[in-house]
Amino acid sequence: MTSRRTLLRGALLGAATALLPATGSLPATARAVTPGRTAIRLPAPTGPHPVGLRTVHLTDPSRTDPWEGGVREVMLTVLYPARDVRGRPRVPQLTPAAARAFAELAPAVHSGLPPAGTVDWGAVLTHGHLEAPPLPGRRPVLLYSPGGGDSRTLGTSLAEDLAGHGWTVVLVDHPGDASQVELPGGVRITALRGEPDPATFRTLIDTRVGDLRLVLDRALGEGLGGLPPAPAAGIYGHSAGGTAAVSTAHADPWVRAVANLEGYLDLDPLDGFGRPLLLCRTDGFAGAERLTRSWTGLTGERVLLADSGHWAFTDYASLVPALQAAGLVTPTTRTALVGTAPPTARLAALRHRLRAFFAHHTGPGSGTGL
Repeated sequence: MTSRRTLLRGALLGAATALLPATGSLPATARAVTPGRTAIRLPAPTGPHPVGLRTVHLTDPSRTDPWEGGVREVMLTVLYPARDVRGRPRVPQLTPAAARAFAELAPAVHSGLPPAGTVDWGAVLTHGHLEAPPLPGRRPVLLYSPGGGDSRTLGTSLAEDLAGHGWTVVLVDHPGDASQVELPGGVRITALRGEPDPATFRTLIDTRVGDLRLVLDRALGEGLGGLPPAPAAGIYGHSAGGTAAVSTAHADPWVRAVANLEGYLDLDPLDGFGRPLLLCRTDGFAGAERLTRSWTGLTGERVLLADSGHWAFTDYASLVPALQAAGLVTPTTRTALVGTAPPTARLAALRHRLRAFFAHHTGPGSGTGL
């Protein structure tokens, strides 16, 4: 019988969005914590279970890192339904070192974000409790790949909600094209600047697919972070992460369903793609014409977020309106990044749609409620 590891060889390619220029719902409440700095909050998950959080570092000796050389490394955040969170602190969205790096990078990642020293990014807490004991039993795993130039932490709000409803959710960082990633050896900043050429696009997506298949292998084989092996898997991703998610599902028969949150699918043919597919887009995305064209011929559920921008699928959907309320982001910046839709209703609708999709195709986690 062919093993899963045998089938993990190779990776398909796709498309990605632009990364850094050449030179990170419920409306969050802004509050001053030190003179001249502001802290913001992430929206709470809605599931019946509290959420546990573990950080995992993986290496893949079979691959060479295309950006810096050496063995390929991947950083993960594993979120899961917890049995008990007493005495387990909530984990910051960014480590202190990553928060310092992001504060410097933020205005370059997205024009209009506040400059360094203005926002206390290190004070933003997740709702994940450090090393909380998990609920017993095996449950489906969902992998998340972020957009080009974003770190995995900007997918926290959707992931926590899925975990609170019973799934194990793995946020995957892709060192080299993420804005910043804290590895055991220190913080690594993206190696890319400006608009990647087609060859770099392909390298980026090929590398991401390799990362995702490594994580799938571990999650379905031996488990991640001390959790038991998963009985089923799904993938979702934003922008370049959506491209990589679909490419991974096309190549890997163990992926039961994939959700593409506004990622291009036009660099490689997807003939015969037969997995359940959720295609989500916004009405404010500048690349809407190309995006729609790249989805031609694909069968799947389609969702449109009205009055929304490209990053409305990320934590920016709640963080940016909070920064605007604090006077740190202009209405123009908010509209360009996430649109004008009320964050509460938009996040609730998106969370519900993802839960319903993955519950139908991967099986619900323990205690899942739609």
